[in-house]
Amino acid sequence: MKRILVIRLGALGDFVQSFGPFAAIRAHHPGAHITLLTTPPFADLARRSPWFDEVWADGRPSWSRPGAMLALVRRLHAARFDRVYDLQTSSRSSRYRWFVGGRAEWSGIARGASHPHANPHRDAMHTLDRQRDQLRMAGITEVPPPDLAWLDADLSRFRLPPRFALLVPGASPLRPLKRWPVEGFARIAAEAGLPVAVIGGPAEAPLAAAIREAAPGTLDLTGRTSFAEIASLGRQADWALGNDTGPTHLLSAAGCPTLALFGEDSDPSLCAPRGEATEVLRHLPLAALPVEAVQAALAGLPGRGAPAAATQPRAPQT
Repeated sequence: MKRILVIRLGALGDFVQSFGPFAAIRAHHPGAHITLLTTPPFADLARRSPWFDEVWADGRPSWSRPGAMLALVRRLHAARFDRVYDLQTSSRSSRYRWFVGGRAEWSGIARGASHPHANPHRDAMHTLDRQRDQLRMAGITEVPPPDLAWLDADLSRFRLPPRFALLVPGASPLRPLKRWPVEGFARIAAEAGLPVAVIGGPAEAPLAAAIREAAPGTLDLTGRTSFAEIASLGRQADWALGNDTGPTHLLSAAGCPTLALFGEDSDPSLCAPRGEATEVLRHLPLAALPVEAVQAALAGLPGRGAPAAATQPRAPQT
């Protein structure tokens, strides 16, 4: 039995965009023992998936903790992997090649890799295209959209209405320019024509409170949802609106009609979600994006409905 290692450390949006490569690697090595090296936020999600036999969550120990780093070095060396797919392709993950040992085949950008991603334009490629190109150079030519039927959860505890929409007003606190002003989300909620639910981490609770002030019927689910519940919410929702952040990517991957907002702090040509019912609206600066343009874009989403108030013609991307 071959032993395969896949490296994907995070963040959530990047992890979601590796679902297809994960599935392709599993299909290409049906009889292998496949281990994922990741970080604690994504370990349970990976264990639920059908793609891995084993999940290690200690993939990013601090360089200031030599004991933890040494433990990872020993673990990687002792596993005697036959092949490694480094989907993180960072300077950190490339160093891990030396920990794994030279006997293992390596797909990635590490010096001396047996299957290097030798495309000089890789840094200008969308994440999905870059990963597909990397796998192609390692002999995996088919990367179909993954089946996410396993990513499901019971939503009865939320007591959702028959129809609802989802808002994702947060984003990384370290990158505030990725956030459309909460006032815009509040107006969307107030004029949506159906109930909305706000999702995100516990830190987004003040954003949900501001939206509820404008639209009192809004459901605040911040800090209450697992990854599986987010995907299930996406399957039931009429539509979703969110910033460039992990939950937006997960909703898109689950098939929810999704409008993803981008501004000056991230480039959709490199990292936008690509769900079948997903559209991207970019405006520079994002803070100046008009609510009317967002409503128009929502009205044009393919799928299960659109906000009742958004009946004007769809605005072009700006």
